[in-house]
Amino acid sequence: MSAPTLTADATFGLDPYAFAETHLSDPARAALGRLQAVLDRDIRPLLADAWETASMPSEILEALIALDLMRPEGADASEAGSSLFSGFRNYVLARTDVSVATLYNAQSGLFRTTVALGGSPAQAAELDPRIASFDLRGVFALTEPEHGSDIARGLATTARRDGDAWIIDGEKKWIGGAAASDVLAVFARDVGDGAVKAFLVPTDAAGVAIETIGGKVSLRPMQNALIRLDGVRVEESARLQRVEGWRDVSRILRAMRSDVAWIATGLQAGALEAAVGYADERQQFGRPISGFQLVQERIARMLGNLTSSLGMVVQLSLRQDRGEWADANSALAKMHTARMARETVALARETVGGNGILLEHDVARFFADAEAVYSYEGTHDINSLIVGRAVTGSSAFT
Repeated sequence: MSAPTLTADATFGLDPYAFAETHLSDPARAALGRLQAVLDRDIRPLLADAWETASMPSEILEALIALDLMRPEGADASEAGSSLFSGFRNYVLARTDVSVATLYNAQSGLFRTTVALGGSPAQAAELDPRIASFDLRGVFALTEPEHGSDIARGLATTARRDGDAWIIDGEKKWIGGAAASDVLAVFARDVGDGAVKAFLVPTDAAGVAIETIGGKVSLRPMQNALIRLDGVRVEESARLQRVEGWRDVSRILRAMRSDVAWIATGLQAGALEAAVGYADERQQFGRPISGFQLVQERIARMLGNLTSSLGMVVQLSLRQDRGEWADANSALAKMHTARMARETVALARETVGGNGILLEHDVARFFADAEAVYSYEGTHDINSLIVGRAVTGSSAFT
């Protein structure tokens, strides 16, 4: 009798505990299946060259926009807007490529969440349909050249009230997709009261300069930018009305960390599949290396990392969809899944050997991108301190 095997779902990859089948409706799974088909047919063939040239082909986002993934056909509206569905959407995207997932999530996650949670009810109602259709493209602009982990206290970008308008000065860095966006969701410190506020700044406004960051070894197709804001004038109507201090920014970040945890999980699925596919084809000593004991041990560890990560993000999203939000929960998920991603991609690269640094085998992309995911939307250290504070009741932040 042959040994039982773990079968791979065409959309979700190896999922031995059937998280996707258990928690997603058939229409939601079908919508994500359509996404996977487009990724395989239209986007995957572009990725090696996009990585080599550090460019993001316009065809990639065009293909994704056409799917209307924020309002998928046939899916229940409440499910389509849920943390669980958006999480699995990020998972499927990242399973193919992390830059593609980051590009889409810049709009669907970061920018949409900022407006939904930071805007007034009227602002959110007016702008969300335009964001969902990509009629209005925007990005989240918080990190600065000199302030990342210490941004809560160190935020240096300023906003000064001038009658019915605001004057914004400062710099932002690592802002993904900024050059192709219509507006920047800029976080700045009000010089009047010292509180952090948020503004929708048109990218073509006088005083806005956007420079693409080169020389990256991770997320190469994703176009990150350095943004300079020199006396940029925006009207009061451009201010997001429900951002009145850092507590409101934290509320937005809490939701975003779950998106990144899903991306960290999806990239593990992609790395595992690439490694298994290679191991099945690569022959040494007269037989496929997938039959070697040490290779199987690595594959088993990768699957364990993936499955534990998937279980964690599924439960996190289910709790969020019930209205249970906690900084420590999303920080724990981001911290753990990003750490597991680092180990998983290292095991995948080891499985593929020297060929693991070649783009043609896919593992190299996941290997490099895991380093970016480990750091963005809250570093491992910062998330550890958030979790540690919740567990011990004592803050270790200085």
